[in-house]
Amino acid sequence: MKKQIKVVAAIIENNNNEILCALRSPSMDLPNHWEFPGGKIEVGESHKDAIEREILEELACEVKFNNIFNENVYEYDAFIVDLTSVKCTLISGTPTASEHSKLVWLKRENLNSLIWAPADLAAVEQLIEEKV
Repeated sequence: MKKQIKVVAAIIENNNNEILCALRSPSMDLPNHWEFPGGKIEVGESHKDAIEREILEELACEVKFNNIFNENVYEYDAFIVDLTSVKCTLISGTPTASEHSKLVWLKRENLNSLIWAPADLAAVEQLIEEKV
């Protein structure tokens, strides 16, 4: 049986209605694919606690959890990802790539220009369709 991993990802939008996208580094699983930043939910941790911790660790900035946006289960060859994408507000600092190769801010209509990790595609499609 494949290992199932519970993951939370941040959809962070700036004042220009651009969304933060993170490029997975060559040392990560699914290298050179884009994703919304985040990580594994620890045992006993809420989505709010997990995303606020992960963004502080990964991007050296603080976000505030707003709400759950999309939930998706995706089966990869080696494992299953239970991904919850959450809307967040940047409250302090500037996102800085430490684990990722690159960070970019993109408008919704340009999200399709990137090669996304398959688990993130459901949230990407929902964001593109969302009326802002």
